[in-house]
Amino acid sequence: MTDSEPPRPDQRGAHAYAHNGKPDSSVLEQTARKAARLEQQARDVPEPSLGSRLGQIGMLGWVIVFPALLCLWLGHWLDRRFGTGVFFSAPLLMIGAAIGLWCAWRWMHRQSTRS
Repeated sequence: MTDSEPPRPDQRGAHAYAHNGKPDSSVLEQTARKAARLEQQARDVPEPSLGSRLGQIGMLGWVIVFPALLCLWLGHWLDRRFGTGVFFSAPLLMIGAAIGLWCAWRWMHRQSTRS
């Protein structure tokens, strides 16, 4: 049985017992093999350090904030140039935030597929 296959009725909970009331050895062997494989994977791919996680959070923040600030600066410049109050600043700020969030989502998706 692989991880993607649903368990057969004879492998679920109390149904994993043989007719004599003792656990079915094939289910126990599969469970032990799976636990050993997961433990080995955990040793092979350690969790990133705290510094690495903080660096990722900082990078993620800049990925979101930089496009928003850039668009806000452009909107402010256009508003001063044409004397329009916040006509350009407000929508460009929202567009910049949307671009930043989209970029952050893509960056996080790439990070999760690498590991």
